[in-house]
Amino acid sequence: MSATREVKFSEAEVRRQAADKSVRDLRDPRHPGLYLRFWSNRERGTWHLVRGKKWVPVARWPELSVSAVLAELPALRQRLLRSPATAPVVSGMDTVGLLLDWYADRMWLDRSLSAKRKAAVRAAIRQHLHPCLGDLPVKYVTAELIDKHLIWPAQTKLSLSYLRQMFGMLLTAFRQALKLKMVDSNPLAGVRFSDFTKARIAPKAARLRGVHLPELMQQLAQAFEAAPHDAMLALMMLAHGTRVGETRLARWSDVTLAAAEWFIPAAHTKTRTEHRLPLTAQLRALLVRYRAIQQAHGYEGAYLFPNRRGHCLSETQASMVFTRLGQGQWTSHDLRKVSRTTWTDLGIDGHIGEMLLNHTLGKIASTYIHTQAMEQRKLALEKWHAWLDRIGFAAIHGLKEALFEIPQNSPQTNGGVVSGNLSELVISEDSK
Repeated sequence: MSATREVKFSEAEVRRQAADKSVRDLRDPRHPGLYLRFWSNRERGTWHLVRGKKWVPVARWPELSVSAVLAELPALRQRLLRSPATAPVVSGMDTVGLLLDWYADRMWLDRSLSAKRKAAVRAAIRQHLHPCLGDLPVKYVTAELIDKHLIWPAQTKLSLSYLRQMFGMLLTAFRQALKLKMVDSNPLAGVRFSDFTKARIAPKAARLRGVHLPELMQQLAQAFEAAPHDAMLALMMLAHGTRVGETRLARWSDVTLAAAEWFIPAAHTKTRTEHRLPLTAQLRALLVRYRAIQQAHGYEGAYLFPNRRGHCLSETQASMVFTRLGQGQWTSHDLRKVSRTTWTDLGIDGHIGEMLLNHTLGKIASTYIHTQAMEQRKLALEKWHAWLDRIGFAAIHGLKEALFEIPQNSPQTNGGVVSGNLSELVISEDSK
């Protein structure tokens, strides 16, 4: 192996030489004393400053690119002259792009994050943050440059709420890098999104309101006859206020008719906490009818909402369901919104409503309230489903005898007894 090869330093030239296993070291006559020594895997290397026979490591490649090490070279030489015994190693995160790449890789390996969240982080970095800020040296980052290169150009084409999320990502990346001493300082410490714009970020307007529900229920009744899988996904979300992600992943083993409960594992929820939803008599009847339809079509698999390969619906496939149903007029999230809004109109306690949505409780509530309030949740859903019955839900689930609305504060319940001629089918968590 040749000890050293002379080249003109550039990132392209270094990568070209890395492919030649006969080369160990690179030097550029224009920059005396600076050497790059490749590691055995050839994908990485170490920058050295050589004084006499002493090789002093100063940085790693490709963490510190060619352009970055050349920019730092005068400062490195001065530091080496002042303190010959100390290796003047510099941070490899010289640009915002390198910091973002490190943060994206870190998030990708975080087991506490959902696959959807990981993909969203990568997409935001790849499509927006990297193109706008990737080449900006970390040591020159200021609020003014963030405003110039990211905030103000991006606000012309992106929503402020999404832009605020991206800025939050950038802040988190800098904070984490500083904690781990990957950077010397956090140039964005104390900077807030409101420093860039005072425009109010309004929540998205609801495209479904209570007055639309009778027409929607009629539409879902028709869809249940033609495409029961599509209609059932929407009905489960409307009936419980669940998210589309946790609903599409539902397994029959998570549904227990005998205990009248739908269990959603923590791994399937946005909050990473398990969620238990009481099943009303209406929902038990609907599930029995839906399961019979699946079996009539020869499906005996594990999922409520399978695709053609027998797996659960993918995120894209679930989105297409609501493209077909909503026809651009409403989305899956609008079902969750209209459920929550109507619960309030029905007088359902706000705290119970938040529990049903599986929202994260505030710090005080989490500290002092140690109950899942299952009985109150059940009463709330019975009140909600009785209201839905009056606008057409009863025709879909097929429960024959009328169910009387139970006032939310009444201590009396129906004990979970299903009125009408319900199948004795029981699908439990340990029956599979």
